[in-house]
Parts: sequence; C-alpha cells; structure tokens
Amino acid sequence: MPFRNAKTLKVELSDYGSYLGRAEGCFEVRNKNGQTERYPHFEKEIGEAVLKSGSYVSVDALIDLALWNIDTYVMTRRNRVVAVLKNLEDDSHVQTRVAQYQALCNEKGIDIAKQILISKVEGQNQVLRKYNLKPLDADIRRQVENMEFSSLESARKKLMVTESHSAKSYFKQIFGLFPKNIRPEKRAGFKAYDGLNNVFNFAYYVLKCRVHKALLKAKLEPYLGFLHSVQVGKPSLVCDFQELYRYLIDDFLIERSQKLHKKDFVFVTDFMMHLKMGKRIHLCEFETDELGEDLNLLFDRVVEISRIRHGSKQTLDTLINEEAYLFAKFLRHERETWVPRIPSLA
Repeated sequence: MPFRNAKTLKVELSDYGSYLGRAEGCFEVRNKNGQTERYPHFEKEIGEAVLKSGSYVSVDALIDLALWNIDTYVMTRRNRVVAVLKNLEDDSHVQTRVAQYQALCNEKGIDIAKQILISKVEGQNQVLRKYNLKPLDADIRRQVENMEFSSLESARKKLMVTESHSAKSYFKQIFGLFPKNIRPEKRAGFKAYDGLNNVFNFAYYVLKCRVHKALLKAKLEPYLGFLHSVQVGKPSLVCDFQELYRYLIDDFLIERSQKLHKKDFVFVTDFMMHLKMGKRIHLCEFETDELGEDLNLLFDRVVEISRIRHGSKQTLDTLINEEAYLFAKFLRHERETWVPRIPSLA
C-alpha cells in the first residue's frame, strides 16, 4: 500500500500476497487482488519501503532498492524491525555514528542523558495533571540540570536513581485509574506476572519498534545510548528515545482501561528464569490483536507540532522520525541545542 507525503512515497507491503518487483526500469507493486502500480526509478518517488511478513519481493527489486538508496525495512506483522537493506557502497553517514561515539566521552553525552530524563518527567506530569493526580516534584528539572558529573557512567547511575524514584510515584498513582480487579501493586517490566503490566509491556514494545525504525532511518546506532547503559543485546538508544513517548502510551491505556476486564486475560506457560517454566497472565490473542491495531492508529494521530520544513501539524509517527533526525543533527554539531518536542495531551 503506498502512502504519499509532500515529496516522496512510502511503499508498505503489509497485506498477505502483496508483491514488489521490477519491470522495465520501474518498481512494480501488486496487491493481493492483482491490481498493479508502477513507479519509475528515475522519478525517485519512493523514499521508503516496508516489507512485512506474508508479502513477497523479487531479488531484482531488492537490488534496485539498494542501488537507489531507498530506506528498506523488513518487519513482522507487529512492526518489529528484523532487518534493513543497505547498499554496501553507502558510507555517507559515518559522520553521524562517529559523532554519536564521541558524545559518550564529552559533556554532550551527559547533557543528552539529562534532557531525556527531564523530558520524560514532563510527559509523565502531563498525564498526572490530566487525571487530577499529584504531579511529580516540580524541582526535578532544576535538580537534574544542576547535577555535575565527572563521566557519563556516573551520570547514568545517579540519573537512573532519580528516574526510579519518580517512576514509583507515577505508576502508583496511574495504576489507581485502572479497574481494581486487574490493578497490580507496582510496575513490573520484563517477565511480569500480572496481566496489566504485560499490557503495558506489549504497548511499550509497539512503541519500541517505531522508535527503532526512526533511529535507523536517521542513520543512528540504536545500541549506543546515553541515559541507558550500553550492554550486549540492549538497544540502549532505543530505550532512551522510548522515554520521550511512554507517557503517550500510558495515556492511551488509561483511556482504554474501561475496555479491559478480567475475563480478557488468560494464563500462559512461559520461561521465567534459569530455564524454568511458570505461569504468566496475558491478554487473550483476540484482545492483543485489537490492542495492537489500536496502538498503530495512535501513531497515525495528528499532533499540534510543526514539521521541520512545512506544515503546522504532523502524525505522531512522523514526529518520532523527525526527532531522530534533529537529534542526529545535534550530534553532528549542526544544531546548538536539542530539546525534544513533546506533544500535549488532548
């Protein structure tokens, strides 16, 4: 399915049986019903291609996507990026990654970590105010800005302690907005036992996939973060950028909470730790699929934040992509400051 903005077109093969191929100097997109559209290479219409499971693509088309430097992502049905297509001769973005590594060793990295935490707290306070709950300490911004550190490693430790304390207060309050029979005592992340925490984990996973794709598109290194530590297998910059938008997921789930009932959850046998099996509570498959579809619609909502080049509004998905670009420009010293643009809650 093609999506067009002002200058380029995004081709997304999301339907089972859809096909992308090459035909006489153009890309050929065919849907499951056999309807075909063609896009000549020389017109450079296609700016991005998304290939989801269940669709088909020819090797010739993959070669052309690479040769024309079209951002191409291979994704699951639930928008997890599992691979990207890269032209091996494309080394034009080394400067971005070098600047990202350099920021780990200078004050810029510490400033980025501080800014991410400040923006996260501001977003959480929007949620708390919307539902007439007690905002987090208004002095957190000043405290974080005035903290001095000798290294990014020491900054991470201190900032994450501050983040942990504020998160406990935040979730204790917002969990009170959910039906009592599914309400957990505290927030639990990976391998959570209770159903509501696993709903949050699933929704954050959907956000994570969107953020990961945006960072790849901006030619950033997803595994090299600033607030979150660098560890094997941990996309720490993805974790950093997630913090900017988690509050929007929280607000979405609060609004949707009346649709959640105890009967919507089932016990699932899963690995817990040390290869031991255990029971965890999850949404049933139908409810999970519906929640995933509703979350995808959330990213298509319009936010009242101007686009970089044109327009006074944009979708949340576009905002996340733009923010990654602005962040990359800041790392490359093309912008003096980076203050994330945080959407207001309706």
